[in-house]
Amino acid sequence: MSILIIIFGALTLLAGMVIIANPEAIFGLLEKHIEKIWLQVVAVAVRLLLGILLIYLSSVSKYPIAIEIIGWLSIVAASVIALMGSGNFNRLIAWALNLTRPIGRIGGVLAVIFGAFLIYAFI
Repeated sequence: MSILIIIFGALTLLAGMVIIANPEAIFGLLEKHIEKIWLQVVAVAVRLLLGILLIYLSSVSKYPIAIEIIGWLSIVAASVIALMGSGNFNRLIAWALNLTRPIGRIGGVLAVIFGAFLIYAFI
């Protein structure tokens, strides 16, 4: 089961590298689909699944307390995103895109670090 977290970590690391190299590849994709309900559904589902997996598998990681805390934060984030409604979610994404465009590469670096941490914690 920890392979799922390693895969998620690798995908996060890869997305971070894409953001560093070409921020518009990710930000443009999000902006193009900002009005689509599936974006919110995926945002909730990924956070919820990740949170459950992190909590469930935290004991087999190198940092069980940190991993469990990240899992709970992920579940809280999924709950907030699910309850905020699509209009508020769309405004949140638009606001975040406007905020991150000038500093998007820093977010990419943070994504690479987070993805690498997840991989390291479970290998």
